[in-house]
Amino acid sequence: MAKNTFRSKNAGAKTVTPPPQDTPRKLTSIWSRVKRIVVKLLVFFFASTISATIFFKFVPIPFTMTMLSRKMEAMAAGKDSEIHYDWVSYDEISKEAPLSVVAAEDQLFPEHWGFDFKSMGNAFNRNLKGKKIRGASTISQQVAKNVFLWQTRSYIRKAFEVYFTVLIELIWGKERILEVYLNVAEMGDMTFGVEEASKRYFGKSAASLTREQAARIAAVLPSPRKWSIAKPGPYVVRRTAQITRQMRALGGPAYLSGLRKF
Repeated sequence: MAKNTFRSKNAGAKTVTPPPQDTPRKLTSIWSRVKRIVVKLLVFFFASTISATIFFKFVPIPFTMTMLSRKMEAMAAGKDSEIHYDWVSYDEISKEAPLSVVAAEDQLFPEHWGFDFKSMGNAFNRNLKGKKIRGASTISQQVAKNVFLWQTRSYIRKAFEVYFTVLIELIWGKERILEVYLNVAEMGDMTFGVEEASKRYFGKSAASLTREQAARIAAVLPSPRKWSIAKPGPYVVRRTAQITRQMRALGGPAYLSGLRKF
């Protein structure tokens, strides 16, 4: 009797195990956990930053990242690392001081909501033409950077700067922003704020500053460690005169009367 030699076409083929049916569910579960973590991080970020902004609307700024950075640099170089910083309220500062920094740094400060888009456009065009690189940061942007952020330039830091600028404009208002700026801006080597600058370089409190003295302080703000208030060179002398003229042209301290407080 002849043997049956028929063999199935699939004989000897490897059996392919289908993927587990729960793989899609596992991926969905992982993605859900990632989304929950991201949401929690975002909630924490917004809650903490908004809370800090509200808190510092009423409480003096204890220190800034710039102060910490300067102190660490001085310690690393073996230099005197003492930070000269003394907070004073807006009402304890000569009205010439806020006017001087606005005249020097941001003349549209009372009007804008944190950003001077015209100046930003002019600076961008100037930089594209290969001229001396310059920014167009408003006083509000400088305060946001000095109080909440680090100094190193990057797109990420700039994005955070925009965010914090919007926050302080909405929560602090103009007078508080200017008060903080006058207290935390670097105005000399290891010297922060108009009160310490007044004491160290003029031997008086910020409440007694004259127009020319306030203008000289404002004149060194772009590079407070390069230019000196105590021993002004030709540039600082010229810049002081320019700022004084601008202060008169703006109409004096009355220009800043009625600043938005919220």
